[in-house]
Amino acid sequence: MQVSSLNEVKIYSLSAGRSLPEWLSDRKKRALQKKDVDIRRRIELIQDFEMPTVSTKIKVSRDGQYIMAVVVTFEILSDDYSKIVFLQCDRYVEFHSQHGHYYRTRIPKFGRDFSYHYPSCDLYFVGSSSEVYRLNLEQGRFLNSLPTDASENNVCDINPVHYLFATGTAEGKVECWDPRTRNRVGLLDCALSSVTADTEVDCLPSISALKFDGALNMAVGTSTGQVLLYDLRSSNPLIVKDHQYGLPIKSIQFQHQLDLIISADSRIIKMWNKDTGKIFTSMEPEYDINDVCLYPNSGMLMTANEAPRMNIYYMPVLGPAPKWCSFLDNLTEELEENPESTVYDDYKFVTRKDLENLGLAHLIGSSLLRAYMHGFFMDIRLYHKAKMMANPFAYEEYRREKIRQKIEETRAQRVQLKKLPKVNKELALKLIEEEGEEQQATRKRKQKNLPSLLKDDRFKVMFENPDFQVDEQSEEFRLLNPLVSKISEKRKKKLKLLQEQEAREQEEEEEPEGKPSDAESSESSDDEKGWVEEVRKQRKLLRQEEKVKRQERFKEDQQTLLKPQFFEIKEGEEFRSFKDSAKKQKLMKKTLGDRLKLEEKLGTLNVSDTTVGSKQATFKLKKTEHQKKQQEAEKQHRQERKALRRSASHLKSKHGRGQRFH
Repeated sequence: MQVSSLNEVKIYSLSAGRSLPEWLSDRKKRALQKKDVDIRRRIELIQDFEMPTVSTKIKVSRDGQYIMAVVVTFEILSDDYSKIVFLQCDRYVEFHSQHGHYYRTRIPKFGRDFSYHYPSCDLYFVGSSSEVYRLNLEQGRFLNSLPTDASENNVCDINPVHYLFATGTAEGKVECWDPRTRNRVGLLDCALSSVTADTEVDCLPSISALKFDGALNMAVGTSTGQVLLYDLRSSNPLIVKDHQYGLPIKSIQFQHQLDLIISADSRIIKMWNKDTGKIFTSMEPEYDINDVCLYPNSGMLMTANEAPRMNIYYMPVLGPAPKWCSFLDNLTEELEENPESTVYDDYKFVTRKDLENLGLAHLIGSSLLRAYMHGFFMDIRLYHKAKMMANPFAYEEYRREKIRQKIEETRAQRVQLKKLPKVNKELALKLIEEEGEEQQATRKRKQKNLPSLLKDDRFKVMFENPDFQVDEQSEEFRLLNPLVSKISEKRKKKLKLLQEQEAREQEEEEEPEGKPSDAESSESSDDEKGWVEEVRKQRKLLRQEEKVKRQERFKEDQQTLLKPQFFEIKEGEEFRSFKDSAKKQKLMKKTLGDRLKLEEKLGTLNVSDTTVGSKQATFKLKKTEHQKKQQEAEKQHRQERKALRRSASHLKSKHGRGQRFH
């Protein structure tokens, strides 16, 4: 028993368990049972639920006591197995009763499907003909056929409520007939409705499955993998569901408890809601599917396969287990979802094509091969020896495949050039790398990711305007960021590699196994040494560049012809000899004591004793020529004003102060 889950729906596969080959000896079986716990716990739900050949149709009797599977198709006329009609591949129709074979007749053309009309006891046969053959079981004779507009009819069904007969044609249409009047009452063009804008078809879709649900609903399956749900009152489908495999729809069933539609092609079984079209769950059996059957009033589903065995699935969410296996409800609660491991560790299953590739086709029929299903079992040691001899370069192929997988994995992690801006590409690449590291760290800490700087509108101009381009050759950048130059070289190499990869995507060199790439090498232990060495290297480079610049300037000065230049003295200024600057330089070379003595002689310094025994030095600042001229002009102005000023002594009163003038 194997357990799987999709969309939180547990599916218990009751037929995918461990079935040991019959040709194994009892000793080998006991050894396998001791070795594998799952084999000891294996439950055979239905004993000998296998067939000598493949089956195309599977059904359950209405009383739920019998499960039948046949080739082509059949119909159970009674509640149990007492009345059964079989349509065979050689145009024969056989009737079986409870005791066995009852009667056999033949239809004019090869049949593909048939349905039973209970009110009139008529059997409607469709096949490789444009006519629908009618066989009345009460009268025991064929009646007039129903002429259709199709070249061939693939499937048919009768509505269980109002007994409308519908047949699906090879031209992708559904014709509906009224059995009472034997007239056609409707025509649906399903091929045109199944083709949508996203659908790619190579041929005209034909009808491959047909099923009524109640009085008004009908589901149609096409040969190109679409399922259409119709309301009989409208010619347009309510929902069109595509299986995406392009394989013919083999079977359609309705699950009324959860309003689900179960559709199956040869590869997958899909369950989806008939109102919304949302997928409920899906299953992919190990064998190709021919038909699907729901066990009545339960959560069990069975399939007929292109293999001599059936698949049985149990889904508790769809309903309870059948009465004859009610213990499944308690058993499934104890099961755990563990992956299935290989049982036959000492054997290898090979097909006839595998044997031809290994050069062992001549062993067919010998004791070294055991026929099983569509292939053979052979000893695993013999298989490895034969494969090594047939393909001695298998290891090289395996190595190349691993290298290719590794390249594909790293290719998905690369930064695409189209994402990098035009300005400050290296800075953008650095931010992208740091953002990836931060996302990994925040994912481990289960924190929210911070917004990206590249996506922030406030810094958008920095990656668009060339004026914001970082000058990596400047002295400040190289000294303040000693390791940036080293890292930027790696990024330049990375950018160059990214540009080359677009040109030679198909000619990429293989990277040796076991040797990490440059981008993945770790340098965390040499960060400190690298920083010091890089600083020294940058300083040395700067000194060399400065020396080169001085030499270039010196050469330019030598090559330039010196010409005399004349300067004009501004009005009011006097020309001074160049000796004044020489005197100042000599004065600055003397000691403080000598300069004080010199200043004292010139009268700009006055040294006096204070009351506390210390000395006080008073300096007189030397005035400039401009200050002297201004001071002289102010002195002359005061003298002129003084000469023009008149005396006001005659205005004084003779009677003294405080007296008014009269």
